[in-house]
Amino acid sequence: MKIKSQYLALALIFLFCIFSQYDIFVKLENYVEDAQFQKQKDPDSDIVILGIDEKSLEEFGTFPWDRKVYSELFDILSKGKSAAIGVDIIFSDKSDSPESDLALIDSIKKAGNVVLASYGNIESTSYENIERKYNKDIRNFEVSTVEEPMEELKEVSKSGFINVFPSDKDGEIIRRFYDNINYDGKKINSFSYEIYKEAVKNGLNSGKLLAKQEEIWNKNYIDFSGAPGTFECHSIADVFDGTIDPSYFEGKIILIGPYTVGLQDRFFTAASRNYQMYGIEIHANLIQNYLYNNFKTYVSDKVNLLILVLLGIASYLLFKKLTPPKASVLLLVLMGFYLVIANFTYSKGIIIKIVYPLLLMASINIMLIIYSYIDEYIERRKITDTFGKYVAPQVVDQILKGGEKSLNLGGVRRFITVLFVDIRGFTPLSEKAQPEEIVEILNDYLNLTAESIFNEGGTLDKFIGDATMAIYNAPLDLEDHAYRAVKSAWAMKQGSIALQEKLEKKFGKSVQFGIGINTGYAVVGNIGAKFRMDYTAIGDTVNTSARLESNAKAGQILLSKSTYELVKDKVEVTPLGEIKVKGKANGVEIYQLEKVV
Repeated sequence: MKIKSQYLALALIFLFCIFSQYDIFVKLENYVEDAQFQKQKDPDSDIVILGIDEKSLEEFGTFPWDRKVYSELFDILSKGKSAAIGVDIIFSDKSDSPESDLALIDSIKKAGNVVLASYGNIESTSYENIERKYNKDIRNFEVSTVEEPMEELKEVSKSGFINVFPSDKDGEIIRRFYDNINYDGKKINSFSYEIYKEAVKNGLNSGKLLAKQEEIWNKNYIDFSGAPGTFECHSIADVFDGTIDPSYFEGKIILIGPYTVGLQDRFFTAASRNYQMYGIEIHANLIQNYLYNNFKTYVSDKVNLLILVLLGIASYLLFKKLTPPKASVLLLVLMGFYLVIANFTYSKGIIIKIVYPLLLMASINIMLIIYSYIDEYIERRKITDTFGKYVAPQVVDQILKGGEKSLNLGGVRRFITVLFVDIRGFTPLSEKAQPEEIVEILNDYLNLTAESIFNEGGTLDKFIGDATMAIYNAPLDLEDHAYRAVKSAWAMKQGSIALQEKLEKKFGKSVQFGIGINTGYAVVGNIGAKFRMDYTAIGDTVNTSARLESNAKAGQILLSKSTYELVKDKVEVTPLGEIKVKGKANGVEIYQLEKVV
């Protein structure tokens, strides 16, 4: 029983829903999302990075530096009235120089807008493991311990966690962030959010702090401004030597952190999959997301499943009505349209899955193409197997190739060879045998005639009681068609010997073939009524062949002169002269076939 295409489509939809639910193609999905969404944008000019780079290391020596360096840096920057200063360095313990620690504390206190870094210790840093642990409800995301600034610094500054959360599915790539974590019963905001808060408090964004939506913000996709190096960056050494005047930083956010390969604070990101971005640049991107309320949130699993189901059903209904080429063109159009929709929803802060719907639409299209070819093949086989039992295989092939046009009434004039064969002595035999036995005997003889015709490429035109009509060189061209017809007749005669012995032994009687063959022009095609037609040949050539057969004795094969002239170099015959046949004024010269070379 053939499976209906709609059931296959539903099975595909169900399968892709499972794929989506369990993120089977997560690597491909992440790659496509990054390629679609991470476009180069203008970085906010109010965010400036001061890097601990090679120039700074040459100036102040091996890292970590004496804390007096930072103290002096903050004193200089304080003159510029910046909006906030974020320091991506953890000052968790006292240094070997109490004097330097006191200087750092005093400078941070005087600046009044410094945000320091803390770090939450967790079992796994990948966001997939975190979401699995908390069943995607990461509002309760908790860390075991926290490395924070020492108490004296906490009293004069703010701090936030600097953890980044890479994907463990495709090469430790940073593409999402968490807005806060829990520790010891209290929430700790991210480093970037604390800097954003401090900057707004000091006048940035007109002093308006955006309301937090923690259940959304806490599982966000980072909208990067661009590749590494996008944000304005200067060396810390440039501040000390006066290259950059402190007034340049007025009203800006200053980010201080490692900016050289040797300090190993680099990560692959959604915007830079092939080369790494410094951690301080990631924080710059996050702060810009906060400033512009630019948060990209993934829709729920239920919405993604609903999209798959609706797109799958719509694709099936559309593709099913079209030919494979047109359906493939429509598939490309729908894919492009879906990408446009995905980019539009992304611009509105909503992320829908891309790969699963695209693969589902493509799979349904491919399934329908394969299904149509299989369906066509099965239908052709069905027609060939069933219809071929009634007409010649060549006729079936012509119908399959020509479609409805091949079934139109009409014919063409062709040069053909026609063979008629009849069973001699069949009536007396039927008087001795039972009806069932008669049918069996008849089928044996007709099978022999059919096989002999087909083996030489002839077209079995029809069975007429115990007689058979065959034509050669129609509907397909057949080289040496007269000789092939003669060979068919000879095969019938030789094949009937075993059948004769079988009948003689059982009934005391046997039967033989009488065969007539003629060659000439005839009209060949679909003859009959519109609701019932035969593929056959008509004309004098056919009539003459039938008359030769009726004049042939048991076991005799008669050839007309026209046939003999075409095969005389390949046969041995006995000329029989002219005979009078019904319906013809002139006699017909005939030859008895004795042997085929």
